[in-house]
Amino acid sequence: MSTRETPEKQSPNPSVALIAGPTASGKSDLAVRLAQELEADGRRAVVINCDSAQVYADLRVLSARPTRAEMGGIEHRLFGTWDGAVPCSAAEWAAAAKSVIAELHAAQAVPILCGGTGLYMRTLIDGIAPIPDIDPGTRSAVRALPPDDARAALEREDPEAAARLAPADRSRTTRALEVVRATGQTQRHWQARKGGGIGKQIDLYPLILLPDREWLFERCDRRFAGMLDHGAEVEVAALLKRGLDSALPVMRAIGVPEIAALIEGDLTREETIAAGQTATRQYAKRQYTWFRNQPPAEWPRRDSADCAARSIFVSLFQNAR
Repeated sequence: MSTRETPEKQSPNPSVALIAGPTASGKSDLAVRLAQELEADGRRAVVINCDSAQVYADLRVLSARPTRAEMGGIEHRLFGTWDGAVPCSAAEWAAAAKSVIAELHAAQAVPILCGGTGLYMRTLIDGIAPIPDIDPGTRSAVRALPPDDARAALEREDPEAAARLAPADRSRTTRALEVVRATGQTQRHWQARKGGGIGKQIDLYPLILLPDREWLFERCDRRFAGMLDHGAEVEVAALLKRGLDSALPVMRAIGVPEIAALIEGDLTREETIAAGQTATRQYAKRQYTWFRNQPPAEWPRRDSADCAARSIFVSLFQNAR
């Protein structure tokens, strides 16, 4: 993923801001403040969701989708756009985001990407590897392997991937092995052929929020408990009533399995809160690690969103077009 360097003169590329980080880190508030400051300068700004839970219409409460008041008069796009019965892949989200960004640039507006799903961002900016569909027979055979056997097979068939992946990372080990067996080529081969990203066509102004972990986890705990008081149980009950496949992303979203267990009588309210808080903290830890290590080193990192947006995005205000 590439980044816009501060230019000496106006770039011909249109601007895109990006605010990323773990759940509950303050991204949404900062995105709205940035948009408001841009609009105060006479530039229209629109916040675009890049969070894999906030895309679903069914998860208004549990995804912490911004309320009308929290939107602060700023237009928001791709929030609650997908029905929960239809899974939203990174490629599908990126296609929708590209369309929205092109529309906004044509209208001389500044898109502000905001969210915590790194795969969405990477797919949009860098493109997607053209890996063919894995045939069901290969997929079933690989996924039936014991973990030690799958690891040993990967070491033989794709040593580069084996060296890159932790031995305990079963899901990525399985994916790398099924790719090389089904296509005859390694993941690295396909990833070198990525296409469709917009990174070279825009000036990207990114920011990653990585606040103090204890502050973040306390905020996660408080927010999940508050969700139960503000409609999360009703939201999950509505999902259960639809009889959706439990494997769908919307049914596996943080909080849904825990609250479903409450509704079905398998957990008490106190146990549900504890389980939901644990799941949220674990998710935040994974996001924190990803955003600390995976984006380009030149992307700015900050430990707090509690400051003037203009002071963070100085170059964007100088060059936005």
